[in-house]
Amino acid sequence: MSEPLLLSTDVLVIGGGPAATWAALSAREAGADVVLVDKGYCGTSGTTAPAGTGVWYVAPDPEARAKAKASREELGGFLADHAWMDGVLEQTWTNMNRLAVAGRYPFPVDPETGRQIRTGVQGPEYMRRMRAWVRRAGVTIFDHSPALELLTDASGQVRGAAGYHRHEDRDYRITAGSVVLASGGCAFLSKALGTDVNTGDGALMAAEVGAQFSGMEFSNAYGIVPKGSTITKTAYYGFATFFHEDGRVLEGAGSLRGRSQIARALLHEKVFAQLDRADTTQQQQMRIGQPNFFLQFDRRGIDPFTQRFEVDLLAEGTVRGTGGLDVIDRTCATTVPGLFAAGDAATRERICGGFTGGGSHNSAWAMSSGTWAGRGAAQFALHAGRVGHREVFGAGRVGLRPSGVGASLTAAEVVAAAQTELLPFDKNYIREGNRVSPALAQLDALWEATSAGLGGTGIERVRARQAAAITAVGRWMYESALARTESRGMSKRDDFPELDPGQHHHILTGGLDAVWTKPAPVAA
Repeated sequence: MSEPLLLSTDVLVIGGGPAATWAALSAREAGADVVLVDKGYCGTSGTTAPAGTGVWYVAPDPEARAKAKASREELGGFLADHAWMDGVLEQTWTNMNRLAVAGRYPFPVDPETGRQIRTGVQGPEYMRRMRAWVRRAGVTIFDHSPALELLTDASGQVRGAAGYHRHEDRDYRITAGSVVLASGGCAFLSKALGTDVNTGDGALMAAEVGAQFSGMEFSNAYGIVPKGSTITKTAYYGFATFFHEDGRVLEGAGSLRGRSQIARALLHEKVFAQLDRADTTQQQQMRIGQPNFFLQFDRRGIDPFTQRFEVDLLAEGTVRGTGGLDVIDRTCATTVPGLFAAGDAATRERICGGFTGGGSHNSAWAMSSGTWAGRGAAQFALHAGRVGHREVFGAGRVGLRPSGVGASLTAAEVVAAAQTELLPFDKNYIREGNRVSPALAQLDALWEATSAGLGGTGIERVRARQAAAITAVGRWMYESALARTESRGMSKRDDFPELDPGQHHHILTGGLDAVWTKPAPVAA
């Protein structure tokens, strides 16, 4: 391996999706020098790049925005904050308009009004334009360069990150005045489209420097897919009827509400769907809006509007859940000085409470939180100044520096063991204390073994850190789920099926060897 690459910058952004690129752009426009490191190729990696997505884009009309805010309050368990929702609606309106002009995004035009339709984006083109825009702004991008650990100074302030350039087989250490974690959520390597880079690495790195999380119980999102597919475009299943294996209608099954009925049925039989509730106009609009959704059917010779097809559920974890790093103010600062969070890496409870879908709010949150985190990180960094490489220390441990003698576990073994506890519907989706508690106990034991015996060199360190992160996210998720003894948002409990007004609070969590939870009040 070559000598490590040593760099210094004002703001380091970790990630390569919409939140990361908006953060990098915002920090650069605030006067900071910015370096962005992405595990994949910035512009093509992550869940946004391979698909189209709606955006929570609402005109600045009080009545329209009030309706938009109310649309998911009940679904989210009344945990959202109206001040944050107002801020996201306003920032998203601004950013989408900027994307059209400065970002040069070719929004479609309404033939009747002649105005651009800015309520959604095609992921491949969106991220291609964001990469080009960020580079024009002067941001330095390192692709295929996963960050492995955060760097801190003697006071505990985050001061950069160390990682690995895959193509050059070379380590890097980048010191910075501040860091934005926009590394995405964690989908447990379930094979959902675009989530292969979403393994919770940023969450693990943040926990190692003492950051806390919020809403991790709301991390059991499962997307509907045709059997054997990876494309989780669940919104289109709002037009579907679901069927038992014997052809009977599966009562209560649905996309927005009733997904748990699909999960229960899948435990003992095959389930089928047909998009039979879409009229001719809607069918045409759907094909235009999500062409890759229909490609899988076309290749199989299936007309999903007139023929039934077998379906399955894929775990999407915090990618479509709402849990993530707790952010303490509108700069999206975490509880650790110098560390900011955006997109799926940060809690989305502020605008969604305990439930969200596949696009819309998620897209709006990515661009808004990215903008705020980038601006906040730039202000912090320009005040804090830079630091020398001899003044910082690597915070990484599990998967990087085993506590035992010699590596006795492989990353593949750890991932497989974690998935056994995290992917099954009857453990993570249809939750009950007597099933979640044993699963958590297995993850705790796995964490202990991983701490002692998982390591590696070169690319194996990346896989080891992914395995450790998946295990860590699962532990925070299950501890939080057990602490919420009710059903609220997407965290449903079979043993506590009702919403409890006495638990109208957030649940914070954190810790590594010893995981903790505690309640936190909801904003008035």
